[in-house]
Amino acid sequence: MREDAGDGEPTLVWERPEPPSRPAPSPLSRARIVKAAVELADAEGLEAVSLRKVAAALDAGPMRLYRYLATKEELLDLMVDAVYGEIPRPEPASGDWRGALRSLAHHTRRAALRHEWFAELLGGRPHLGPEELANLEASLAALRGAPGFDDIDTVLRALETVNAYVIGAIRKESAEARAERATGLNERQWQRAFGPYIERMLATGRYPTVAEAVREGGDTDPDVAFDTGLDWVLDGIAARLAR
Repeated sequence: MREDAGDGEPTLVWERPEPPSRPAPSPLSRARIVKAAVELADAEGLEAVSLRKVAAALDAGPMRLYRYLATKEELLDLMVDAVYGEIPRPEPASGDWRGALRSLAHHTRRAALRHEWFAELLGGRPHLGPEELANLEASLAALRGAPGFDDIDTVLRALETVNAYVIGAIRKESAEARAERATGLNERQWQRAFGPYIERMLATGRYPTVAEAVREGGDTDPDVAFDTGLDWVLDGIAARLAR
């Protein structure tokens, strides 16, 4: 993520100028490199992304990429920021804080469904690229001044709470998609395959509440499940604001 500027001060990839472009044999830019890396991750998963494979996709030698990036981690940061650039910004504060947070949650989930690997890179330290910073600024501004959000700490806690739910939910969806590819079984096929074992275990009587959930709980569409969980989170924030 960082490279020494030569005077002892590290610089971030966002702040380093690109080297002059060369028309031959294959013109490069950070934008082209990131686009190729995103396409590779979309097609083959995050584990397939390497500077060597990205260079091959661009018909360039791997060493040429190091003129634009110092490490693979910088490439991942740029990829995440590119996806943040696809997420529409929340509208300025209008008092409808639930609508602002709901919109942010749904747009983030849609981006993660388009780019399954995106969820794997969320949840740690923020990447703080220009697109993510713009997204964060718009999100904070959409809540600041809305009824109940009288201080920046309240704004931060509400946004963090929704982001934690969204990241957890989209990681679960992403993990299910990866498991389906790895096993060749979709969720219903997997349930049928494990059905006899589960029934034998439930017949022991040791798991009565699990048995109730299995036999009486309904299957929930992923969109409905996401909306329901989000409603519960927003209801919790509303209750906290009302205290």
